[in-house]
Amino acid sequence: MEYTDCYMVKNMKILVLYYSSTGNTRSLAESIAEGVSEAGAEAVLRSTEEVTKNDFIECQGVIAGSPVYFGTMAWPLKKVFDEFVTLRRQGKSQGKVGAAFATAGHVNGGKETTMISIIQALLIYGMVIVGDPKDASGHYGVASIGAPDEQAREDGKKLGKRVVSVAEKLF
Repeated sequence: MEYTDCYMVKNMKILVLYYSSTGNTRSLAESIAEGVSEAGAEAVLRSTEEVTKNDFIECQGVIAGSPVYFGTMAWPLKKVFDEFVTLRRQGKSQGKVGAAFATAGHVNGGKETTMISIIQALLIYGMVIVGDPKDASGHYGVASIGAPDEQAREDGKKLGKRVVSVAEKLF
């Protein structure tokens, strides 16, 4: 099945969780959420300040993103993972689909290491991890340098669609 051929997945929700200090990560999150919606699932777009444990529980997938902070995820995103750890202990995140995205200020700014830090948290939560699809530009997830350009926005949509496709198979 092509990502563009997905049909409406009844009651499937995908959480697109992000921290953004400049608006760049939020912009990429919005493109990812658009891909989720185009694939027929409900995109639950939440900043680290807005997200609730219930958002995690109700969603079949979590796509988390952050700007690069010293080569890792920003503290507000890490704080969410730390504060929601009871969901992991209760098995409420086990088997959900997880994916990552990042934004950086420079081409060598640590995008990959930031996505790996997010992926580590998602793995600890017991999630099934997916990278971006083969026809996108990265490996570990979607990233941009500064504000997402057209290619990064398209790759973001593809990642959103891929998460829905994998979640559809699992659920």
